[in-house]
Amino acid sequence: MRRRALLLLLALVALATASTPPHYVADPAKSSLEFTFTQAGAANKGRFTRFPVSFDFDPAQPGAARLEVTVEIASLDTGDAERDGTLKGEDLFAAAKYPQAHFLATAINRTASGYEAAGKLTLRGVTRELRVPFSFRTAIEQGTTVGYMTGKVTMRRLDFGVGQGDWKATDEVGNEVGVAFALRLLVR
Repeated sequence: MRRRALLLLLALVALATASTPPHYVADPAKSSLEFTFTQAGAANKGRFTRFPVSFDFDPAQPGAARLEVTVEIASLDTGDAERDGTLKGEDLFAAAKYPQAHFLATAINRTASGYEAAGKLTLRGVTRELRVPFSFRTAIEQGTTVGYMTGKVTMRRLDFGVGQGDWKATDEVGNEVGVAFALRLLVR
């Protein structure tokens, strides 16, 4: 009986001292989420201004990580109101019907150049596997730990149904879309 009590006590101590990874959230004023695309043969870019990020991460324990990003589609901004309206419209992002895109990664792997988040992206009601390479570093700023996460990935818009009707063709708007992010992350 004493042995069981001792084992139980040791297990409780181990659980109490096991470290959980720091929980980060994006600093919206100092973070960016941008996209690039080709339209009529010209390179174009835009950004999303609202994209809450929740990131549980310790570089020493990447297997315990969790990354969640929710992108508010209505926050899309290309600097051209007419183009923004078209992109938010029914044939492309369908923002009224699908107001958010959501990425959830529960596997973070170390790579030769940094890390890779493996998860699922849901965009316009379609969910697909997505691997997102990124780099991560921390810094101490005014006595507080801050994280910096940057990366980019290329995806095909038609894989997610972004392009219906006339926009399904890729002669006017290319199928490949680049997504780049630079996040300043605060511990919460």
